[in-house]
Amino acid sequence: MNIDNLLLWGFAATLILTTLMAGSKPLGFTRMDIPFLLGTMFTANRNKAPWIGFVSHLVMGWIFAFIYGAAFESAGLHTWWFGLAIGLVHGAFVLAVGLPVFSFLHPRIASPAQGPTPTRQLEPPGFLALNYGKGTPLVTLLAHLIYGSVLGIFYN
Repeated sequence: MNIDNLLLWGFAATLILTTLMAGSKPLGFTRMDIPFLLGTMFTANRNKAPWIGFVSHLVMGWIFAFIYGAAFESAGLHTWWFGLAIGLVHGAFVLAVGLPVFSFLHPRIASPAQGPTPTRQLEPPGFLALNYGKGTPLVTLLAHLIYGSVLGIFYN
């Protein structure tokens, strides 16, 4: 496994994914703010949450880069289209399983059944994160497809 490439391109791919997700918010495609959601898991301070969340997301991106690298090595395929395929599975998992489970672990996301309380004030993602906008699944899948493609292109 090429650790140097995974560290470099995992960082780059995560920055691209995060930029696409962040850029889609002001364009009206989604209301989801990944760094804010992750950051508020660790702090109630809404000013510090985005930075803490960004660092958390970057670390998660690196961890996933190693999972992608293991898949590339295991399959013997180091191509953009194989990275794209892994990105599709990754994005679908995030939407169908990751975000719904995340909402039950997050101390500040309201329960889908109970709604907001004084300590749980963030909206739960809902099915395929559709509570954050109808474009959220598309943007999330697209960002993960690009993440996987970047890793597939540059991983040797």
